[in-house]
Amino acid sequence: MKKYLMTPGPTAVPERVLLSQAAQIIHHRTGAYREILGEVIKDLKYVFQTKNDVFILGSSGTGAMEAAVVNLMQRGEKALVVKGGKFGERFGEICEAYGVEIEAMDVEWGDAVSPYEIQKALARDNDIGVVFVTLCETSTGVVNDVASIGRIVKETKAVLVVDAISALGSVEIKTDEWGLDVVVAGSQKGLMIPPGLAFISVNEKAWAKIKANVKENTCLPSYYLNLTKTRESFLKTDHPFTPPVSLVLALKESLAMIKEEGLERVLARHRLLAEAMRAGIKALGLQIYAKSPSDSVTSVKVPASVDGLALVKKMSEEYGITIAGGQGKLKGKIFRIAHMGYADRFDVIIALSSLEMVLKKMGAKVKLGAAVKAAEEILI
Repeated sequence: MKKYLMTPGPTAVPERVLLSQAAQIIHHRTGAYREILGEVIKDLKYVFQTKNDVFILGSSGTGAMEAAVVNLMQRGEKALVVKGGKFGERFGEICEAYGVEIEAMDVEWGDAVSPYEIQKALARDNDIGVVFVTLCETSTGVVNDVASIGRIVKETKAVLVVDAISALGSVEIKTDEWGLDVVVAGSQKGLMIPPGLAFISVNEKAWAKIKANVKENTCLPSYYLNLTKTRESFLKTDHPFTPPVSLVLALKESLAMIKEEGLERVLARHRLLAEAMRAGIKALGLQIYAKSPSDSVTSVKVPASVDGLALVKKMSEEYGITIAGGQGKLKGKIFRIAHMGYADRFDVIIALSSLEMVLKKMGAKVKLGAAVKAAEEILI
């Protein structure tokens, strides 16, 4: 049975990216590797849409999230954490692990956060030093209005940290234009390589805060994730520690693919695929879960007559298509189909056609071909 990976991470890896990892390993302290690293950093800045520092960490995206917390927060300071899903909650959990006081902004799962609510929170509490928000909340399929949030936080002393792990390369993000101080991302989503690399961009406002923390000796403990040490190495086109060299070679290839297609075309492709997927879902009489849906992943409410866990299992075991179920309190209540990274028109068609058949076999009242027809009308 042919396999199709349509989860919101890891995502499918292009053949040319896979082959790049078969090359003989090279040492990371050589001129040959530094030349590759310099090219990769330049191309990452293109995707981040920034002229500021961008660093590569050997970790999952969560490593970059933790790096943002330990370098920006100081003892006795408060963080505003937007919690609208599992990954918004993760920022809060990291803060709490380091003893950081948080003000939680609890957003109903499936809803986007109101930028106005963030503005009000910053106005009433001058102790908030950092705002943590997620651009695309993978667990719910929601995209937040980070551009508006960036304009609001820019006018305050607070630093804005954006989780773009399932957004970078698939959902529009203009780091510098939107005034985003710190943006974190991961390798296994829109950037089309296996898990194992994390990325973090840092602007001058964020650096000023980090430097003040160091000068005043109010830093949270860090070693591997110390961005000051990381910056010193990257200024010499180097890493402070041994990097996953093969993944960096893969990243070089995937970034070349993005540049060849052009970032605007990449984002337009994601918008088209998302629109087609949503049209197909609605044609089956199903409901999109996210009120502000992302272009990287579509979340769908499971019909009342259907076992949500069984649906995901049948898609995989009977049709070879791996999608994701709900997380946390959404387990069994939604399913999620990704269309990010190395995804194209027929990935949407294949996913929808198999979904139709699985739902039909599970007794749901769906019309075979309805989803595919609706999607095709968008795609042509």
